[in-house]
Amino acid sequence: MEMNLLFAMIATYLVNVPFGYVRQGFKKYSVMWFVAIHLPIPFVILFRHFFDVGYEIFTYPFMLFAFFMGQFSGKRIRIYKMRKNDIEV
Repeated sequence: MEMNLLFAMIATYLVNVPFGYVRQGFKKYSVMWFVAIHLPIPFVILFRHFFDVGYEIFTYPFMLFAFFMGQFSGKRIRIYKMRKNDIEV
């Protein structure tokens, strides 16, 4: 179970990085900003089933951590690229 949880966390993190990257480009609390946060949720559910993690209460903090760290990492990557003038604002 522990390795499955780890794989599910990694997959959740990796799926959320591009969504966090895109989310940073939208105005806070706009419709697209909310879409960028909520669209990866079905993928997280899919990963829970695929990796047989289940819905035990102890798995939620780990999966939430992976979800929000992916979003945060994507956001930080976009900010870093904007500062280096690699992308337009």
